[in-house]
Amino acid sequence: MKYISICLISFFCLISCSLTCFVSGVNFLSQDYSLFIEWEVVSLNSSSIVMTILLDWMSLIFMSFVLLISSLVIFYSKEYMSEDENINRFILLVLMFVSSMMLLIISPNLISILLGWDGLGLVSYCLVIYFQNVKSYSAGMLTALSNRIGDVALLLAIAWMLNFGSWNYIFYLEFMKMTSEMQIVGILVVLAAMTKSAQIPFSSWLPAAMAAPTPVSALVHSSTLVTAGVYLLIRFNFLLVDSMIGKILLLISGLTMFMAGLGANFEFDLKKIIALSTLSQLGLMMSILSMGYYKLAFFHLLTHALFKALLFMCAGSIIHNMNNFQDIRVMGGLGIYMPITTACFNISNLALCGTPFLAGFYSKDMILEIVSMSNVNMLIFFLFFFSTGLTVCYSFRLVYYSVTGDLNCSSLNVLSDEGWVMLKGMMGLLIMSIIGGSILNWLIFPTPYMICLPIYLKQLTLFVCIIGGLFGYFISLVNLYFYNKSLDLYNISYFLGSMWFMPYISTYGIINYPLNFGKMIYKSMDQGWSEYLGGQMMFKMFINMSQYNQFVQNNNFKIYMSVFVLWMFIIIMMIMI
Repeated sequence: MKYISICLISFFCLISCSLTCFVSGVNFLSQDYSLFIEWEVVSLNSSSIVMTILLDWMSLIFMSFVLLISSLVIFYSKEYMSEDENINRFILLVLMFVSSMMLLIISPNLISILLGWDGLGLVSYCLVIYFQNVKSYSAGMLTALSNRIGDVALLLAIAWMLNFGSWNYIFYLEFMKMTSEMQIVGILVVLAAMTKSAQIPFSSWLPAAMAAPTPVSALVHSSTLVTAGVYLLIRFNFLLVDSMIGKILLLISGLTMFMAGLGANFEFDLKKIIALSTLSQLGLMMSILSMGYYKLAFFHLLTHALFKALLFMCAGSIIHNMNNFQDIRVMGGLGIYMPITTACFNISNLALCGTPFLAGFYSKDMILEIVSMSNVNMLIFFLFFFSTGLTVCYSFRLVYYSVTGDLNCSSLNVLSDEGWVMLKGMMGLLIMSIIGGSILNWLIFPTPYMICLPIYLKQLTLFVCIIGGLFGYFISLVNLYFYNKSLDLYNISYFLGSMWFMPYISTYGIINYPLNFGKMIYKSMDQGWSEYLGGQMMFKMFINMSQYNQFVQNNNFKIYMSVFVLWMFIIIMMIMI
């Protein structure tokens, strides 16, 4: 029972650090205070290596949320991963993951950001392949290689920053904006953030990363790996305002939000639906950030972290009790068997939909009202509101399939004993999912936004949510004489349900041409002329030479006599001459 100690020790350490960071963050916010710490690691002649740390209200509050969620996830893992023999290794990997995120949050320096950034990528690969099978390995490789593109972009940005004389980007943001040739750093940072936060066309790795254990998914998809890109862009927000980069990012993130919402409505894997919902919310954060409202993006980042971690924990508890089954079509009636988990699941789903006075409402409603007030075109306006409707649609569909009705597969032995350790971990996030939004709203926006809109725009968000919920309910209603419309439009359904073919393009699409080319080279060269002129020809030549040598060895006496006679003849001839 050694694993209990490491789980509990990690839990208490992380939760105490979280409370400390939160209190400090609120203090820094109220006093509008920032702390810039420089530690000279090595000084040699005129060169020095300096480690820089930036502590302001944003980094401290974000750190407190990451530490809170990771502490509850580790506590939850104590029961969820109890049958795993290597649970100590798992907890250490999670702690490495959290420490990489901490390094990234407090760094105003591109070099130390790269250390945290690469640490996240490496440890996420180890966690995705934790359950060792072919599917996990493929998913881990897709995750690692997709993120390498962003790592390369960050390395190029570091190389370009040599033009400034220092890698502390925070000093040069205004200068970068003014000089057009220095905006290349902004383009590279946006590319890096797009890969880490899985925007189009790098979206396919995010649902694939669901091969990781559920506690890891709860951590990765709420506050660590996928939010690293959004956080980096929040720091670089000056480069996005009134620039072409910002406009392109707005379009891409709006399309990501729309595509993920559509894909989730066609998906039947419980964890993949929640993963696509994360992708949709990341698109929402990126799009409002590219419009210049970085505080709103940060606000939604924090509230989303709370209810999304809870949603994954509830999904993990359901999967755990369903004997590792993830298909929502075989679920149903879970409210009878698992009432507390179902209550948490429903509350986190409602927070995701933006139900009034839960955590998600404060950020989502404000974002949509700001969009209504902003000078955006019809396409962007449509993408924002339609994607919100899709969010409610797939949430209601998920609840209808899993919670209501009767159990669709009675042969599965559904366990009614909800794990108390897992429930305790979920309860902490449940409270935060209910009250977290209002607390953060008062902290980040002490003077409330006064948003003046006509009545039809003010009520448009509510109207879209209700229509989305009704639509989600109606498309889920299945009876004996039900005629499935999506089968008539199978090609369109297949296209929309597979994230616009992005997973196929990222896997088979990339690997198909090199594999065929390699096969052609192998056939024509390795098994063709190079084989005939190289290996086979040398093989035949050596065989002939060895046979000749063998012949010589076998007939040695006759050969010695003939050689002796030959030499005697040569010597006599030489004497006579």
